[in-house]
Amino acid sequence: MSSAATIVIVAVIVLGLLYSSVRILREYERGVVFTLGRYTGTKGPGLFLLVPFIQQMVRIDLRVVVDEVPPQDVISRDNVSVKVNAVIYFRVVDAERSVIQVRDYLAATSQLAQTTLRWVLGKHDLDSMLAERDKLNADIQDVLDKQTEAWGIKVSNVEIKRIDLNENMIRAIARQAEAERTRRAKIINAEGEQQAAQKLLEAARVLEPVPQAMQLRYLATLFDIAGERSSTIVFPFPIDLMQAWKARASVQSS
Repeated sequence: MSSAATIVIVAVIVLGLLYSSVRILREYERGVVFTLGRYTGTKGPGLFLLVPFIQQMVRIDLRVVVDEVPPQDVISRDNVSVKVNAVIYFRVVDAERSVIQVRDYLAATSQLAQTTLRWVLGKHDLDSMLAERDKLNADIQDVLDKQTEAWGIKVSNVEIKRIDLNENMIRAIARQAEAERTRRAKIINAEGEQQAAQKLLEAARVLEPVPQAMQLRYLATLFDIAGERSSTIVFPFPIDLMQAWKARASVQSS
């Protein structure tokens, strides 16, 4: 073999080794480096070299991951079966632990989110699920964040997307809402009648000591009746005038 061919082969080998040893990581990436199987540091971002065949690197993405939790069958505290799905937002904050402490942090976090969703929602009744969604989101996020901290994962947010009910439960909720509206209307009507009766009682107590005031109120009532469009008007006869007429009649007869 000629010397020129030998030089070419050596150059190709050197170039291959250099190519295999050069690593470039983006701003949102980190490289977990192992030397002969032992963790020796975290690299990046930027350009750095690895010792071929001696060092290996695992590339980790630090950007926020959006994972949609598939619909989960949940039985509420008041024994109502619903289907709930959610979205979780998380990211790697410690590249070393995300590689060493868990085999696949994406799958592990997703599975943990499913079980946590069922566990947290199962402690609440249906009304709480529908009315206190923000509180439930915070509870799920807090539980997930504490459990994934050992993996170097930070769960930043959890959002419950949908809570699906069966048709029978939807009709039952509609009937309950209608009954509640009817109850409130009756209470408001009763309170209005009570307040009106109270005001009438107070007015009667004011007018009772002054007969002239009662007569004026009587005349005002007749005026209001006359202003209405009615074919027949019944004029009530004042009781006090009747009593006065009876008193005069008894005096004359005596």
